[in-house]
Amino acid sequence: MKKVSFVIPCYRSEQTLPKVIAEIEEKMNTLKQYQYDIFLVNDCSPDNTMGIIRRLCEEHGHIRGMGFSRNFGQHAALMAGLRHSDGDYVVCLDDDGQTPANEVDKLLDKLEEGYDAVYAKYEHKQHSGFRNLGSRVNERMTRVMLGKPPELYISSYFAVKRFVVEDMIRYENSYPYVIGLVLRATRNIANVPVNHRERESGTSGYTLKRLVSLWFNGFTAFSVKPLRIATAAGAVSAVVGFLYGIYTIVKRFINPAVPMGFSSMMSALVFFGGMIMLMLGLIGEYIGRIYISLNNSPQYVIGEKINMEPPSEPADL
Repeated sequence: MKKVSFVIPCYRSEQTLPKVIAEIEEKMNTLKQYQYDIFLVNDCSPDNTMGIIRRLCEEHGHIRGMGFSRNFGQHAALMAGLRHSDGDYVVCLDDDGQTPANEVDKLLDKLEEGYDAVYAKYEHKQHSGFRNLGSRVNERMTRVMLGKPPELYISSYFAVKRFVVEDMIRYENSYPYVIGLVLRATRNIANVPVNHRERESGTSGYTLKRLVSLWFNGFTAFSVKPLRIATAAGAVSAVVGFLYGIYTIVKRFINPAVPMGFSSMMSALVFFGGMIMLMLGLIGEYIGRIYISLNNSPQYVIGEKINMEPPSEPADL
């Protein structure tokens, strides 16, 4: 009998988490061909989310809890859950109830068909306009920087096989980016349509700062294309500057009375100076992340574990 491990990053979800767990249990009780367990990872939430996780772990032996010592982000929480999971299939979903746990059978069926990873695809997302804009930018970034197939829809609700998880958890450096790790492991990925619900309570934890940080994680950890773009931009700027210099000399020979323009010179200085600073900043971002990785900065620090020792004879749930 195959086993399914659910991994749920938790942040400000004291109101929604019990409903998500109840929905998972109700659905999995109808899928008798699978055993399952659930990993709840509290990303140092400021509310009573950790208290809810403790209560759920006390009530259900197949629920395992972890609490971070500080906030490390959603992707770090996913990596912690993936490292401790042991299911043949691992399903990752949100804690806010917007990702329908009662449609997990659609993802599992696709894995059974032979796909290595399956992402839920939403026809009508119920996120805010800001969050949808962030999703579109993230989609374009993963396509350009990470080589994501244009027809593949990426979401936070996905399922992967065990060998994909084993490859993902080999990544031990800081700034994990789960989408990049999945694409690094396999391209045998499918989509399945599922509903996307409205948020019942609370607001999204993704601010503009968090979204920008996530994008930087993606293209600096798994792609050198930004450096190549910087090289190309530098080459284009150099060519433009050379041609403009030739143009200025020729114009001076044709009409010696033409005054040399101060404004054009300042414009060129500002443009090329800005380009140089931008490229140096990008290179510095890469060097800084290399420095942090060499210092063995952890992806996360777990301050508390609950029910992490699995029972010797797992029951059919």
